[in-house]
Amino acid sequence: MSSEIDTIKRMDWCISVPIFKNPVILKQLGIAIGIPFGLLVLIIGCTSGKSVYALYALGLIAALLFFTWLLIMVIYRGKYEVEFVLDGKGVLCRTQTKQAKKNRILNASTVMLGLFTGSFAVSGAGMLAQSRQETSLKWNRVTKVKYKPKSRTILLRSGWLEQIALFCTQENYSVVEQLVVAKTKRLKSA
Repeated sequence: MSSEIDTIKRMDWCISVPIFKNPVILKQLGIAIGIPFGLLVLIIGCTSGKSVYALYALGLIAALLFFTWLLIMVIYRGKYEVEFVLDGKGVLCRTQTKQAKKNRILNASTVMLGLFTGSFAVSGAGMLAQSRQETSLKWNRVTKVKYKPKSRTILLRSGWLEQIALFCTQENYSVVEQLVVAKTKRLKSA
């Protein structure tokens, strides 16, 4: 099998990952959304006493999270459409064309809304979201690899914030895993 891995010059695949069922995505959402909103709810709950306005604020937070979930389910059908390219240089991860078009429209709308309302943080969020539609990572920059065979996911990390999750199909996970092992054999896997 290793000679088969050596002959692979390029490997690419597309996959549709359920956003609210994949453990890796759920963990990342928990960190990115759960921690800040959890702290906000805790602070509001602890500092407000028995104020009725605290319930109003908590209701608004719950409504925001619900409508965000609903938006993801309606626009994206609850799926993250992604494609990967692995070659001798590294890994390329990008949003599939159809979903990338939706993202471009949504992100441009966010930027325009932020500029129209004078909220540069909103505009910045839209620009930042658009900039992450395609990411790449060279093999020599990978510092940590984590294999998750149950969810057929391989996490590649370089530095503190640079990370790519390779979501594999049932058919290609073992080949991708062997390819990653061959390209990162200088590392100890986590």
